[in-house]
Order: sequence, then C-alpha cells, then structure tokens
Amino acid sequence: MSIPSDTQTLCWILTDGTVGMRIQCLGLADAAGLTPVIKRIHPSWLLRALPVAGTLPGIPATAGGDPIAEPWPDVVISCGRRTAGAALAVRRLAGGKPFLAHIQDPRIDPRHFDMLIVPEHDPARGPNVVTTLGALNPQAPEKLAEAAKPWLAETADLPRPLIAVNIGGSNKRYEFSADAVARFVEELRRLSASSGGSLLVACSRRTDDATRKALAKGLADVPGVVWTGEGENPYLAFLHLCDALVVTSDSVNMASEACATGKPVHIATLEQETGRLAAFHARLRAEGYTRPFEGRLESWSYAPLRETARVGAILAERLQERLDDRPGRSHR
Repeated sequence: MSIPSDTQTLCWILTDGTVGMRIQCLGLADAAGLTPVIKRIHPSWLLRALPVAGTLPGIPATAGGDPIAEPWPDVVISCGRRTAGAALAVRRLAGGKPFLAHIQDPRIDPRHFDMLIVPEHDPARGPNVVTTLGALNPQAPEKLAEAAKPWLAETADLPRPLIAVNIGGSNKRYEFSADAVARFVEELRRLSASSGGSLLVACSRRTDDATRKALAKGLADVPGVVWTGEGENPYLAFLHLCDALVVTSDSVNMASEACATGKPVHIATLEQETGRLAAFHARLRAEGYTRPFEGRLESWSYAPLRETARVGAILAERLQERLDDRPGRSHR
C-alpha cells in the first residue's frame, strides 16, 4: 500500500548529514510512496544528549541548518538518536500534527513516536514498534540496474563469475588493522584464482587510506576493478552486475543491501564482531542469507531481504489511517 497520489502529503526527512542514516530515511519514504523534503539540521547538544527534551516548551528543533517552520508536515521521518529529539520538537511546534516515523532505537520510551522501526537485535518493543532484520535502504532492483549502465562495457569481457567486494572501515567497535587487511587481500587473491572470476572492489567513505592502498597494490594483477575513490562510486553498479558478494562485517547497511540482491553473500570478518553487530550477523547466517568468507566462493539461494518494502507498506497504511481520522482531511 502507498499514499494515494491525489493526496498531497507533506513529508519531511530530518538529517544531520550522516549518509547511512539519510539513506534509510529515503528508502522508507520511497517505499511508502512519499516524496520527501530533506531538512538538513544541526540539533542542539541538549536534544542529542536528551531527545525527550524535544517535548518541552521553548526547546528549538535545531540549532542551525534548514528552516523549521510552516507549512508543517504530515509526516516526519528521522533516524538515529541525534535527530530523535528534533523530530519530537517539530511535532510539538506543529501542534501535534505530524506522524513521527523514527528509525533506530533512540533509547527513550517508544510511545513518543507513532512508529518506531528498530533492528530485531535492539531491545525496544511495543504496539508501535516495527522490528526489522537489517537496515532499510532505497536500493530497489531498478535503481541498481540504472546505476550499472555506465559499467556494462567495462565489465563485459571480465572473466566470470563477477564477485563484488564491498569494503567498509574502522569504527569505535571495529578496527581494520594492517595485518587483518593483509590477510584479507591474500584471501581475495585465492578467491579469484580458485573461482576463475573477477573482483569488483568498492571502498566506502570509511575505508582508510592504508586499506585503500593495500587493496590497490595487492590486487593489481587480479582480474577486475578496484575502486578506491576516484570518480563515480560504482558500489550500486557492482551490486547489480555481480554473481556473488564478499562484504566486510563492520557495516549493517552494507550487509543488508547485499542480502537484498538475493545473491550469495560471504561475510568477511576482519575483526571479531561483538554485541548487537554479532547478533545481527548470527541471525543472517541462521536464516540462510549469508555464510562466512573463507577464501572461496560458495553457491546457495534465498529469497531477497526486502525489509524496506515491507516496512514502507506498514508506514503507508498507518499514515493513511491518521489522515483519514483528521477533521476535514485538509492535506498540503
């Protein structure tokens, strides 16, 4: 279900510029049939530290960025603790009008939101909580196919299978050490040799320079493409063109997007996962979406992980119920 086209539903996406979070918001809006207005904001330290303060009189929704003013939206989509308080402040300023759909657990009472979308490995539960296996994303198959067009000629003569290798980077819980990267490069070389195929390597924004250089040097004589940051990012194109994938285990987003393809996804553990990240990967393995990467290509099948479409349909239905209950049903 999506919002009827004759209803001019005004949707805001609140973002502090974090790409991974903005992508999830865009994916949800698209799946619900909404055309959003993106509001780039700078929430105050108070709202970042204490999101529930957004419900208090006199607390502004943002300390800078795009204007927060009338006309007020019918729905606000936000993601992450840093924008949760801003969403609450927008609803207060708008006299309670907007439907709040928030992605990720902000660690406050879920009842502050109309719809709270959290990964299954997070503890939040309630009648308005929707759980997902993996992160939401806007990477529909037709978008991947469009992104692949500029790369069709360059990959046409490469030996198959084509194996996408999606590289993340260090974060506060996960380190790409030089030794781990060196071992990974050797495993990728063995993978290419044993499969007879080509590697389509795409680094991310978080991939550090040392890792980029190690990949470029270590895979220079291996068939394929190693993209380390020059020109247009081929990440989406490689998702479409590949026959199988290897994904580093540091990113929930990358693993979720890979599993949405329905192709074999091998998870490369450069650093042992812990906590919620470990629980996420354990669930993917248990459900048959992924297998550990051990330097060789395996083949299996599963239904693509399409959580964004499922959650978007739920949002569209609940939002339409809200709009139907509104006196006069006056929508912008």
